[in-house]
Amino acid sequence: MAGASGGALAAQATNGGGFGFISAGYQPVENLIDELSLARSLLETRRSTETLPIGVGYLGWLLDKMPSEESESLLNAALTANVQAFWFSFGSDLGRWIRHVRENSSAKSPLVFIQVNSLEEAIYAVEILKADIIVAQGIESGGHGGNYAPPLYNLLRDITDHFSVGSSHKPVVLAAGGLANGADIAFQLTRGAAGAVMGTRFLLTPECKYTDAQRQALIAAKSEDTARTLAFDHARGTIDWPEGIDGRGLRNDTVSDFEQDVSLALIQSKFIEGTRMQDRKRFLVWAGTGVGLMDHIMPAKEAVKELHQECAQQLKLSNVKK
Repeated sequence: MAGASGGALAAQATNGGGFGFISAGYQPVENLIDELSLARSLLETRRSTETLPIGVGYLGWLLDKMPSEESESLLNAALTANVQAFWFSFGSDLGRWIRHVRENSSAKSPLVFIQVNSLEEAIYAVEILKADIIVAQGIESGGHGGNYAPPLYNLLRDITDHFSVGSSHKPVVLAAGGLANGADIAFQLTRGAAGAVMGTRFLLTPECKYTDAQRQALIAAKSEDTARTLAFDHARGTIDWPEGIDGRGLRNDTVSDFEQDVSLALIQSKFIEGTRMQDRKRFLVWAGTGVGLMDHIMPAKEAVKELHQECAQQLKLSNVKK
């Protein structure tokens, strides 16, 4: 959730009973330090020696691209803050950064989350990278992911089946992609997931860094209004994603122009102006396929509680039917 999740959102998600993440994204280390400090103040965990019950997410390809000292400083900022978890995705050398975290952490090593889009990636994450938790991200997910990913239903089944019979180690597996409410979470739990990851739902919170116009675009959207595309990456100049990775967002004129081979210079100029004017026909709004079921803005802390209540109610109903 680069550009969307900062210290306020991560802290309030944790305060509600979930587990929040700050995205390191494209920001300089000073910004990340500020967001970590904000999270600590909102969690009322002020002493630097205390574990910070949130995580930080990193784009592996961006760490790979940076000078080593810059990449390590981003990781060290989270290590110094004693965050409880690190999330890695989309990189060809994730093992390097995971080793840095494990070799430079305090006595209690933080949890390592690795996002995967296929069974092969899950096996590598568990057996080679020794992930503590893997996030199975289906093709329905908003934001960036593998355009080769199967639907979440199939991906989660393949991963849980493999590690139930084909491996001595059974990792914690979280489900991600197109989830909109507590009933969706309950369904993933019944299928073997240990928990669920949600992104789009938390864009509709006041703590998210999205603008009011972006949140209103999400509320107005139907699930069929999303599209997987590289249009927004070309429009904003973030085109170094690994092969096979694109992003799901709300379809608009930026996407249409890109598909119709309009000149990149024109796409970029219209995108910049549209972002400045907060024009939903042009600006970027990442969203998963569950967006059509989301119709209200709610503080992150309350959103987590609502999702938990919906999930518990659905599981109770399921047990009654049995």
